[in-house]
Amino acid sequence: MYTIFMLIAVPALIIGWIAYALWLRKVREEEKKQPKPQSQRLVKTKTEIADWAQKMAQYQPPKPKKTYSDEESQGGKQDRPGKPGQPT
Repeated sequence: MYTIFMLIAVPALIIGWIAYALWLRKVREEEKKQPKPQSQRLVKTKTEIADWAQKMAQYQPPKPKKTYSDEESQGGKQDRPGKPGQPT
C-alpha cells in the first residue's frame, strides 16, 4: 500500500513543483514588462531637479564692473620693486 501511495504521490508532487515554477516564471516576466511604480517623493525630486537644471541653463552670470585700478589712474605707470632703474 505504501509503495502504491509513493508511486502516485511523488510524481504528482514533482509535477506540481514544475507547474509552480513555470507559473512563477510567467509572473516575473509579466512584472518586468510593466513600468516600475514611482513614489510621490521620487517624482517630486525629479521635477525639482529638472526645474533647477533649466534655471542653471538660463543663468547668465553678472558682468564684472569695470573699475579703474591705481595703475590705470597714474597713466599706466606701475611701481615694480626690484627692477633696475626704478626707485624702490
